[in-house]
This record gives sequence, C-alpha cells and structure tokens, in this order.
Amino acid sequence: MKRYCIKCRTDRVEYIDVVKEVPDGYLIRLTRISDGIKKTTEDTMTKHLFKICLKTGFIHEFISKAASVA
Repeated sequence: MKRYCIKCRTDRVEYIDVVKEVPDGYLIRLTRISDGIKKTTEDTMTKHLFKICLKTGFIHEFISKAASVA
C-alpha cells in the first residue's frame, strides 16, 4: 500500500492510501486531519485522474525517512 500526500493548506494534513487496484482505477482511503479531528473515507479514483494529480503536483508520493543504526 502506497501513501500519497495531498497539496493543502499548512494547517491541515491530507493523504491518500492506495488500498488496491480495481479494474477502472484504484480503491483509495482518504484521510484528512484538521484541528485535531481525523476523518477517513474510502472511494475509488480512476487511473486517469490519479495520473493527472501526480503530473500536476496535487499529490506526491510520501517518502518515509527511515533512520539507520550504524
């Protein structure tokens, strides 16, 4: 499952988790956190819309900063 950050206001956190691929696109879990309130919904997104969002920078892949121990 990949996570994508959504471009939004600085006082909010919004992200999409791609749960699975479906025939016409993706099943996604959308999470919004605002004023300490977390709302999560599930929906589908077409592959075309997903690609446009990536191309325009509306969403970008979340890259975890893993700490390594030497």
